[in-house]
Amino acid sequence: MHDSRNPRDPRDPPAGQTAPPPPPARRRRPSLQRVLRRTHLRLAVSAVVLAALSLSVVAWVALRAYAENNLLLVGRSLAYTAEAAVVFGDRVAAHEAIALIANDEDVVQVRVLDARNAQFAMWRRPDGGTLARVERAVADIALPGPVTLPIRHDGNVVGQIEVQGQGKQFFVFLMSGIGGVLACLLVTFAVANLLAKRMHRDIVKPLRALAEVAHAVRRERAFHQRVAATPIAEFKELGDDFNALLDEFEGWQNHLRAQNATLAHQANHDPLTGLPNRAYFESRLAQALAEAGELGTHVALLYLDSNRFKDINDQLGHDAGDAVLVAIAQRLRQPLREGDLVARLGGDEFAVMLPGVRQTSNAVRLAQSLLASMEKPIALPDGGELVTSMSIGIALYPTHAGNASTLLRVADSAMYQAKRAGQGTWHVAESPKG
Repeated sequence: MHDSRNPRDPRDPPAGQTAPPPPPARRRRPSLQRVLRRTHLRLAVSAVVLAALSLSVVAWVALRAYAENNLLLVGRSLAYTAEAAVVFGDRVAAHEAIALIANDEDVVQVRVLDARNAQFAMWRRPDGGTLARVERAVADIALPGPVTLPIRHDGNVVGQIEVQGQGKQFFVFLMSGIGGVLACLLVTFAVANLLAKRMHRDIVKPLRALAEVAHAVRRERAFHQRVAATPIAEFKELGDDFNALLDEFEGWQNHLRAQNATLAHQANHDPLTGLPNRAYFESRLAQALAEAGELGTHVALLYLDSNRFKDINDQLGHDAGDAVLVAIAQRLRQPLREGDLVARLGGDEFAVMLPGVRQTSNAVRLAQSLLASMEKPIALPDGGELVTSMSIGIALYPTHAGNASTLLRVADSAMYQAKRAGQGTWHVAESPKG
């Protein structure tokens, strides 16, 4: 019976188990410049705030004492002014007397009490709106309460006067202090920004330059790069040590490159003659044939074999045979053009590749030149001399073959035909029969 329900996903957890929570999102780490700037701002703001709080507390204590003394002085002046009105019971005169003085002082209310502690006269400053109410609320919290002074006449207490401060001066001081703190904070932010830029130049910038060089070395192996000198002693020492480490790495890199180049040369060249070996020659020949096929050009191949080389080796020794091979290699190099390639295929067999030839006669002329160069005597290690000769087979791409292996085989066969015809001769491969 076909189950129409959704098949279970193999990635789902087993029954009875909950899926593991997803990995937490990778949190981006803050930069050094941001950490230094944030720390500097915190220190600067904390210092400004603490200084402002300290100054505010000191100023508040001093202003509170000043306000209390000021209220006492105003109260004495009002008590002296209202004395006569209280003695004669003139309430109107008492109100006018206290109003004359209170209007010019930082007071909000003045009450005159008689000897029985009953209200005799009262003056209150008119309501000035929201700002006045805010000033009054601040004064009630920060300033001392109303002061009470006796009214004396001939040494006897005839009444009392109660003076309550308005707090306008304190409110102005408070607003000025807040404005000063805000101004200091703005100046602090501006100075902190300037110092942050200097820190970026003196601290963050050298570290960033060091990090950029390290990234370039890690990603691009750019061991030639160096860290510039900085005025800070610790960073200079760090940069010098890092540059010294890069010097060692660069030396190791150059040494490895030289070793790799040597190994590559040894893998592709014959150790005796210094000529490319068979594997390298066949690779270059295949590449040349592919390019010639695209361009519609020809490539000539000369296959060379030294005559009587086995007799030289057997009769005169291997040193003499090696000397003959080295001399042949040198003479094969001389008439070649830039882009031509000569190689030792093995034993006494050599090959010359001529890309871009137009016709077989060009290869024939080179073969004749090479045969003529072999007529000069070859110096042997024991001081003697000998003359050797070569047999050369010539084949042309694409006339005689369409690929590298066939072209080599055809040229080799042509070389054997030249050898049968006589020493020191050349032979062109026959065109394949259609």
